[in-house]
Amino acid sequence: MDTPRPKTDPTRSPPHAGRPAHRALALAVVAVLSLSACASGLARKDEVGLKYTDYAGDPVDTVRTLGAVNGWTPVSRTQLVIWTGVNEAWLLTVWDSCRDLTFANSISVTQSGRQITKFDRVLVGEERCAITEIRPVDVKQMKADRKAVKAAP
Repeated sequence: MDTPRPKTDPTRSPPHAGRPAHRALALAVVAVLSLSACASGLARKDEVGLKYTDYAGDPVDTVRTLGAVNGWTPVSRTQLVIWTGVNEAWLLTVWDSCRDLTFANSISVTQSGRQITKFDRVLVGEERCAITEIRPVDVKQMKADRKAVKAAP
């Protein structure tokens, strides 16, 4: 005995139609975004050959913040720059055991109220990386030097 087949509407596409094309498009978009993120990260670190460490001042115990960290830039396996304002940045050094820092897509920093101290941690995925040093970055001087280097022939 034959089982009856469900009736289908000839004006509708089958449910699987177009899926391979959508999947290929999604993969292409992800690949382009991943490559652009890698390129922008490299451009920030190597831009004009000036390093954040060249503009870092003497170590401090506390960073006072008016809000959250606005952005961050990986510098090395043990260092990152956090931005707390347009012209306010801090070079943080963390323990060497923080192995995913240079590959992280996002980080967060624990805070004691409205300040960051050496007792706080940089959170990278599942890792809690202890801060060993905090140094202010002279952002205005760094920007002026980058501008001068770009303007030089």
